Amino acid sequence: MTVPSHVHPTADATTTVAVVTLGCARNEVDSEELAGRLAEGGFTLVDDAESADAVLVNTCGFIETAKKDSVDQLLGAADLKSDGGRTQAVVAVGCLAERYGEELARELPEADAVLSFDDYPDIADRVRTILTGAPHVPHAPRDRRKLLPISPAARGSAAADSTGAGGAVVPGHRVVTADSRVGEPDLPAGIAPASGPRVHRRRLGGGPVAPLKVASGCDRRCAFCAIPRFRGAFISRPPEDVLAEAGWLAGHGVRELFLVSENSTSYGKDLGDLRLLETGLLPDLAAVDGIERVRVSYLQPAEMRPGLVEAMATVPGVAAYFDLSFQHSSPTVLRRMRRFGDTERFLGLIEQIRAVAPEAGIRSNVIVGFPGETEDDVEELCGFLEAARLDVVGVFGYSDEDGTEALGYDGKLDEDEIAARAARVGELAEELTAQRAEDRIGEVVDVLVESVDPEETADSAEPAGSVEGRAAHQGPEVDGTTRVVGAPGARVGDFVRALVVDTEGVDLVAEALPGAGAGAGR
Repeated sequence: MTVPSHVHPTADATTTVAVVTLGCARNEVDSEELAGRLAEGGFTLVDDAESADAVLVNTCGFIETAKKDSVDQLLGAADLKSDGGRTQAVVAVGCLAERYGEELARELPEADAVLSFDDYPDIADRVRTILTGAPHVPHAPRDRRKLLPISPAARGSAAADSTGAGGAVVPGHRVVTADSRVGEPDLPAGIAPASGPRVHRRRLGGGPVAPLKVASGCDRRCAFCAIPRFRGAFISRPPEDVLAEAGWLAGHGVRELFLVSENSTSYGKDLGDLRLLETGLLPDLAAVDGIERVRVSYLQPAEMRPGLVEAMATVPGVAAYFDLSFQHSSPTVLRRMRRFGDTERFLGLIEQIRAVAPEAGIRSNVIVGFPGETEDDVEELCGFLEAARLDVVGVFGYSDEDGTEALGYDGKLDEDEIAARAARVGELAEELTAQRAEDRIGEVVDVLVESVDPEETADSAEPAGSVEGRAAHQGPEVDGTTRVVGAPGARVGDFVRALVVDTEGVDLVAEALPGAGAGAGR
């Protein structure tokens, strides 16, 4: 159906909507929850924006490059609103929309609406209204940290109270009832941070891996980061909600859960048990029928504890994978960043992990060019990376961010110097991570198959059954992959046990072991 440009449809079974996602895995979860609400509200979901009456762009607002990508995506979607085209409305949601609100709407009139996290619970009605051509008043951004009590314990009590009949709802939150969910109405009732609506998801993609949000918000006050201001204070999801959603994902073909949040190491502190992740949630998730591997992301080194290291390294079904947010190793730079640690402490943590799990995967991100950073600081960071032997290192050049403490710091470096330092550290990291991959030659790995090569030609030099996936030390999207040869009959979602025989940068090449097949990851 082609809708003339002067007609604004209302939502029914023929009204289509596409959800476009940018940014991190947390945004992927939000998009799938938005999709669930839109489907419940009468919209038909489509993959192609050109086939949609309305296009929702779930934006990222973390760093300058991510903001630009989001704006470019919104402009590209707006181009679809040409005469004779189907697209009638472009809607900005997500972090960039929440963070800038009125300013984004003013600077980007091509978007028909800029919505807040507070609009998520009623997203279907919002989009329906936008499609009628009714004017939209963009929101004024606010500091979402102030929507919840300062004390984590008080947050947990307020959340528990709000789930009962007649309970007071925490400001900025919404009680989710069974009647408000999409699909099977059997998820436990709970309270939802406005930045992550807790409804039954509608998967927007396939594949055997899915992110699963365990918490929203962050209580840390890193000088370079604006996320707590627009994502809010930290609040854990009740474990029963997380487990129910894990079961639902398993029923939809998911074999690996990728646990995401702004800070997974804080899970449970507002529920009265800071050890809840290692003593309850991880073992219970690993025991969900159909789930073969559980992976935790976004760990704060300052909050790592021996029990959590032990659980992540030894609980069957939990990947020995440590996504540690070091950001730097110079104590001078880290203190200016309002962060904990130094080279010696970080190396001590890595040694602790490898003492329990020598083959554990360890990844991190670092920021170079932070205000006041000296050449000596860069040298210390490089020395740390050489000693740490990390599997993956993301290197980012510092950029000023609105609403952060570092915006007002002195000692700013010019952009060329920041770029030069980022290139230098990045080249070192690339060399070191390739060496770390070579260290894995001879290891036996369990690879979750994510793609299967087309049938090889008769003169193919490789054994039949070449597949690609990820070993336990490789996280989704950015941590490298493992290509396995000699696994005929392997399908997407299978686990194949294989011997690492070669590398291609950070990627591994492995040969399937005799008898390797589905389920080998347990």
